[in-house]
Amino acid sequence: MTEATATARADRLAGLLEERGLDCLLVTDLVNVRYLTGFTGTNGACIVGPEERLFLTDFRYVSRAEDEVRGFDRVRAGRDMLADIARRLEGRAGFDDDHVTVKAHAKLAEHSEAELVPAGGLVERLREVKDEDELRAIADAARLADEVFELVAERGLAGRTERDVALFAEQAMRERGADDPSFPAIVAAGPNGALPHAVPRDVEIPSAALVVIDMGARLDGYCSDCTRTLATGELDGTARAVYDLVLTAQETALEAVRPGAGRKQLDSLARELIDTAGHAEHFGHGLGHGVGLEVHEEPRLAQSGEGELEAGNVVTVEPGVYLPGELGVRIEDLVVVGEDGFEVLTHFPKTLVTTD
Repeated sequence: MTEATATARADRLAGLLEERGLDCLLVTDLVNVRYLTGFTGTNGACIVGPEERLFLTDFRYVSRAEDEVRGFDRVRAGRDMLADIARRLEGRAGFDDDHVTVKAHAKLAEHSEAELVPAGGLVERLREVKDEDELRAIADAARLADEVFELVAERGLAGRTERDVALFAEQAMRERGADDPSFPAIVAAGPNGALPHAVPRDVEIPSAALVVIDMGARLDGYCSDCTRTLATGELDGTARAVYDLVLTAQETALEAVRPGAGRKQLDSLARELIDTAGHAEHFGHGLGHGVGLEVHEEPRLAQSGEGELEAGNVVTVEPGVYLPGELGVRIEDLVVVGEDGFEVLTHFPKTLVTTD
């Protein structure tokens, strides 16, 4: 991260503090700390105010902080790091109540004269809109995962176990430069595909079956996420009809992605098609979610979603139909919301791919 990027992000956060009437914000969640400072260690926090940019860590990470942290004054905290942080808080000090435990809050209150104010979600609000560096990193991660999808399809599926395919995909991502997979790869054939978050089994993938493959790469800290459903031979009428339905629902919702599109309304576009086809009870999750430093983050595209998409959001569009005991189909693209429409970052084909 450059100093200019860190400064810009901290300045945007300081602007949100004014809206909340806060004098400073304590950031302790490590994902948010990384977003603001560039720090990748396992123990760090920062304090942001209108004129304050303070990063604290323990002695183990002083050298790393010198290499990574930009735009913040770096401080080596004492042995009781939380108490040291607390003594530096002043005025109305916000804290992220989604990430601060009751025990940690008690320690802050014990050692600080500041008024501690719950202020969760402020950094996450900034993270919803990606800057150019973030968009580039996510696109690179998506490109890497596309390459691995191609390898998986070329290698074939029938006769291999779900677990073997998943392990191969994860290792292939690492060999191509990924930090790690974004999440454990899902490979689920036939009835196992009816479980949206299926665990790959030591069971051979049969012929003439649908196989749900959901995977993503983490590159330079940023995630990608893509799902394709492949076939291992000629399908029966039900399987093909479900695939075509999900593809239509996915493309219909995708075409409506743009700034100002309602998060709930996008979910409804896909859901109404699936409901009308008689599968209302077979699509139980939301249409999509944000992707960035975390593979699941805001904004959410779901019936519970509030608000509208903005330029710079990165979201998945992933309807699915899951028939218990029979099969599952999910098709997922990773999408950047542009000024006038959208850009799809995942490029492995969505038309049904059949592999041996």
